[in-house]
Amino acid sequence: MTPQQRDTKLPDRAVIVLIGAAGSGKSTLASTWHPSQVLSLDHYRALVSDSAGDQEATGDAVAALHHVLEARLRRGLTSVIDATNTGTAVRARILEAADRYGMPTVALLVTAPLSVCLERNAARPHDRHVPEHILRAQHAAVAAARPRLEGEGFGQVVFASDIDRLGPLLQRLSDNRLGEALRHDRAGRPDEALLCRFLGPELARLTVREGGAAPASGTQILTVRIGGHRLTLRLSTDGPSVPALDVLLPCFGDNAPDDECPGPVWAPVHDARDIAGCSRALVQDPDVVCARCRTQAVDPELADHPTPFRDALDHSVPTVRTSPEG
Repeated sequence: MTPQQRDTKLPDRAVIVLIGAAGSGKSTLASTWHPSQVLSLDHYRALVSDSAGDQEATGDAVAALHHVLEARLRRGLTSVIDATNTGTAVRARILEAADRYGMPTVALLVTAPLSVCLERNAARPHDRHVPEHILRAQHAAVAAARPRLEGEGFGQVVFASDIDRLGPLLQRLSDNRLGEALRHDRAGRPDEALLCRFLGPELARLTVREGGAAPASGTQILTVRIGGHRLTLRLSTDGPSVPALDVLLPCFGDNAPDDECPGPVWAPVHDARDIAGCSRALVQDPDVVCARCRTQAVDPELADHPTPFRDALDHSVPTVRTSPEG
């Protein structure tokens, strides 16, 4: 019976071992499973060394991966091993662990022509680039392993080209979007999608709306509180106009020698880089003025200073107003 004639339906619970050379498409395929189910060797290299391509960290990364695999096996959870897995000894260690817990195993062959793998590898960042002689050896090892995998103890041997992972991915994404819509509806946060466009999902999730429920359109004041400091944002969704996001800055105007103007000064935010102070747009925008005293938000003498906006409370966030939580 040829591999194409074998059952290609994957078990509901299994250890699925991806086998393929660098650049064959393993990580793309792995991404069709829920992220918590994917044990990626690159991910664990990054966890232990801050670099997914640090080959010197591979030993520690493998140890961490197997520690998590054992914990998942004890709970009977599906695990997808995203690594080249071209070595017999590497596969044997995974098989032995799965056998101890009675978990089914699947060898999932991810194949691509050598020329495609080489082309994809050439386009990788320097720290993720695999030397050509190693990639060629991996490709040859996959071809040599094909007829031996069932004999090694895998319960099922399947080619990636013979299974449908696009359908499950689309279903999972659809379920996720439905869940997000329900959460937004319950929490009154339909604006989160807009914030994601400006700030990305990580920062958008941290925002809290001031003053209760959001109006159908108009202006909302949002805050991000981390530790003892607060970032204040203004989201405008008035009518058919393009939504706009602004950040609250300190004012350079003084009503009296010892009396700092409280502002407000609102500056436009196009993405998180503006808030982090990486963009010069806020420094150079003459339209960013205080609504109270009409002073321009930027002190021209400090325009080239690394912390152009005065902030007496938190120098780690120099370009935005922060205030201690009381």
